[in-house]
Amino acid sequence: MYQLEEQFWFWALALIPVFLLGTLLVQLWKKRARRRFADEELMEYLSPDRSPFKAILKLIFRCLAIAFLVLALVNPKIGSKLETVKREGVDIVFAVDVSKSMLAEDVAPNRLEKAKQLVSQVINNLVSDRIGIIAYAGKAFPQLPITTDYGVGKMFLQNLSTDMLSSQGTAIEQALLLAQTYYNDEAQTNRILFVISDGEDHGEVSVKDVAEQVAEQGIRIFTIGVGENQGVPIPIKQNGVMISYKKDDNGEVVITKRNESTLKDIAEAANGLYIDGNSTNEVIDQVTEILSQMNKTEFELTEFAEFKDQFQWFLGLGILFLILDLLFLERKTAWIKRLNLFNENL
Repeated sequence: MYQLEEQFWFWALALIPVFLLGTLLVQLWKKRARRRFADEELMEYLSPDRSPFKAILKLIFRCLAIAFLVLALVNPKIGSKLETVKREGVDIVFAVDVSKSMLAEDVAPNRLEKAKQLVSQVINNLVSDRIGIIAYAGKAFPQLPITTDYGVGKMFLQNLSTDMLSSQGTAIEQALLLAQTYYNDEAQTNRILFVISDGEDHGEVSVKDVAEQVAEQGIRIFTIGVGENQGVPIPIKQNGVMISYKKDDNGEVVITKRNESTLKDIAEAANGLYIDGNSTNEVIDQVTEILSQMNKTEFELTEFAEFKDQFQWFLGLGILFLILDLLFLERKTAWIKRLNLFNENL
């Protein structure tokens, strides 16, 4: 197991292409200057010891030095000790709607991105709770099993898109049924399911009845509605440029709007609460209040408890390549030149 302590230093890797571009421009300038002074054959005669290979080798050394010094600043750490620790928390599952209607742009940048932002902000405010993620459209898909690794959770969250499920439409009951399998401790009473959606439901069964069934297993459902109540079309984009709007089988433009009544019915049936998802601050405040009122369950977790700094290895390699750059001169090595490997005229 490893950690990257100061990840923001990765931006410094951008110095490498900038350095390469600068070196290329300098070499072009030198080449033009030499041409004004003499032709290539005369320059070869006047500077017989100049080595293009060593110039490239020194450039590689400098780039490697920058890369390793940046990694030293990032300070990778390696876990050195496994330890079983006890935590208290709540098991939280996020069911995120990834149907095409979530591409509507009545909230910026669109409903799906807004939903992902809300979940990410909620995760940022968690301490010791466990999380899981479900993606659903016409069917539900387990995206992330219950875990305490928030970094992995946010990574999986960012991968959510409307193209990940071939079965379109919106069947909220599929997400509710799948969520039942996420909680592995039958004795738990602190099970929470957040459904983040625009509320449109095309399922064939009553989602309210399914919510009541889920609630009987001790799972409280809280719904977060994203989008506006006024209808808007669903844009179809190609390479970030809108080319048309989604149409139905009759060629009519599909209009989608937030269906608060469905989301409120689900929350009411499962002893939960409906939250307006268009206000991020309101969502965070209400979720924080909800979690503060929940009984915490103690669970054991095996994790790396000690991490040792590894920056010194990268710092040493960076300094080594800087020294090599200083030691190598941009002229041919004498003993290699004497070998005359390329049958040069001496």
